[in-house]
Amino acid sequence: MKTIIIEDEKPAAEKLRKILMKYDSSINVLVTLDSIASATEWLSRNAAPDLIFMDIELSDGLSFKIFETHPLYCPIIFTTAYDEYWQEALEQNSIDYLLKPIRQEKLENALNKYKKLKQHFSSNYLSVFQQFSANNKQAQYRKRFLLKKGTELVGLKTEDIAYCYAAHKIVFIIDNKAQRYILDRSLNDLEKELDPVIFFRINRKYLVNMHHIQRIKTYAKSKLMVELNPPAGEDIVVSQENAMAFKQWMDN
Repeated sequence: MKTIIIEDEKPAAEKLRKILMKYDSSINVLVTLDSIASATEWLSRNAAPDLIFMDIELSDGLSFKIFETHPLYCPIIFTTAYDEYWQEALEQNSIDYLLKPIRQEKLENALNKYKKLKQHFSSNYLSVFQQFSANNKQAQYRKRFLLKKGTELVGLKTEDIAYCYAAHKIVFIIDNKAQRYILDRSLNDLEKELDPVIFFRINRKYLVNMHHIQRIKTYAKSKLMVELNPPAGEDIVVSQENAMAFKQWMDN
């Protein structure tokens, strides 16, 4: 089972991790996130885990704000020191609401509930949520762009985009035939319009299509060097901070 912990108190996060390992050593805690900002960033770049453990009061606000920018369709076990948020928790994909300090017995009951719910469905419990999520997202992401090439306007299917990059405050799109187009929007806006399962923002300048990554090499200080097809004509480096998320994205 793959899970993530969203918790801003390191002792509480570590205690939760130890209890999980005691319950089942095969549980894979992918990452521990300590804020709304870091959680939203990670979730936007990675496939949903099987289960999320989520504290409610984080350093930058209530974790419910995560759902405003990044709807979640996987089950959640809320962990909090406060009992007044249980109604809001029920409005999300909550399968349990655990009050701190979390006891081993309570956590095991919650995990057993998760297993029973998963077994209840003929298909995997998570796949039901993910399919619902995929159907919703499918309508959100762009299928086609009308782009400028010289004095012409050309229609380009999203699947034919190899990569996008920003230079001198202009965003360019390179297609699978190495043709270059100008796009009249920012790379940040474009990133939101493209499916994160296929496209990844590897640094401030480049947004790439997974299917056009030709080679990945290790680089200094835990960074990665990426070669694209068609070639970009310059070194493209994945920062040390983004390297782990990039590898997880490629491995999904």
